[in-house]
Amino acid sequence: MTKLYQREGAYIPRVAAVHDMCGYGKCSLGVAIPVLSAAGVDVCPVPTALFSAHTKFPVFHMHDTTCMLEAYLDAWREENVDLDGVYSGFLGSAEQVAVIQRLYREYPNALRIVDPVMGDGGVKYPTYTDELCEAMAALVDGADVLTPNLTEASILTGIPYEGQDVPVEFVQKNVSALLDMGAKTVVIKGIVHGDEPIIRNYLASAAEGGQVEEVSSELLPYMLHGTGDLFASALTAAIYAGRTTREAVDFAGELVRDAMRITREQPDFEMRGVSFEPTLGKVAALLA
Repeated sequence: MTKLYQREGAYIPRVAAVHDMCGYGKCSLGVAIPVLSAAGVDVCPVPTALFSAHTKFPVFHMHDTTCMLEAYLDAWREENVDLDGVYSGFLGSAEQVAVIQRLYREYPNALRIVDPVMGDGGVKYPTYTDELCEAMAALVDGADVLTPNLTEASILTGIPYEGQDVPVEFVQKNVSALLDMGAKTVVIKGIVHGDEPIIRNYLASAAEGGQVEEVSSELLPYMLHGTGDLFASALTAAIYAGRTTREAVDFAGELVRDAMRITREQPDFEMRGVSFEPTLGKVAALLA
């Protein structure tokens, strides 16, 4: 696998992080900003929504920021803000896809890293409408890196979801469909087989023939909110630290595992979100 970004001298790359901001329960921008910053990235947030808490809580308040984003980006252009990348995740409305596409037009040389946050376990997240899911498919074409789980791959491709315990041939079918839709590199996350203590992520690049390569890490016996955001943010951080895509996937999987172990020791750990803070030294060490 090749490197998508080469660090040069003391230059600090600047990346727009197009995600929501969550007040309680660590995810989205609350993860992306510190993780990318630890890797020496200048993070420029583009908040797609404001949440009181993440959507696993039975009660949360959401504020959709769509109405402010065009003026927000207009101000960036007036100030001649430049970008080396656009890293997108959770969106608040279908119209926000056009906001990301505007960033692509205005910064044609920026890397496009797309985490198509839409659902998990075969179920869409509660704020995601059919219209928004359909619009998200437009971000596949031209994505330098696309990081869906199997639920999100199913939504994007139309291939029926068959659970998390699937053979590699089924993963390859999804990956091939996403590459055919225009993605350059695809990482499918979270495949598990029976009671094996292993979680498998599969990586494939159109430039290298499109065949999937397995990158596995330890599977812990509990689930946490925000691990997908941490995985994508750690992968992005490693890419901007000059790692290959395979090295970045491996690093992201290991960092998520380490953060999950730390989280397990915290009170109310199943709801608070993934406790990644003590792992930031490992992110910073990417630059050593």
